[in-house]
Amino acid sequence: MTNTTAHPSGAVTGSPLAWLRLEGAAALVAGAAIYIEQGGPAILLLPFLLAVDVSMAGYLRGPRLGAAMYNLAHSWAIGLLVLGSGAAAGITPVVLAGAVLVAHAGMDRLAGYGLKYPTSFGDTHLGRIGR
Repeated sequence: MTNTTAHPSGAVTGSPLAWLRLEGAAALVAGAAIYIEQGGPAILLLPFLLAVDVSMAGYLRGPRLGAAMYNLAHSWAIGLLVLGSGAAAGITPVVLAGAVLVAHAGMDRLAGYGLKYPTSFGDTHLGRIGR
């Protein structure tokens, strides 16, 4: 059985949190660099980065679906899978999409937004948002 509740005492703190934010910054830079290097229009990078947050629409149907959709769009695994699949197949638009997903996940981790628990939008693996 999986844990479906947020445990504030289990949130990442201290130097591991600083490292996770540093990793987020690195992923943001790497994803943006890949996007630009692969010919993605620089003027569209910011709108594409923000568009990933359409995944929050799941919260309109409740926190369980919202957390699942958010986590799917903000997972390192999904972004890297899309990026790697596009690179392996030589499909530039898929590479660009993967780069945007990686950069967006990095941007969120840098800002302190973690993967969501199904209890509420503010309950994340990096701690409660706003605290």
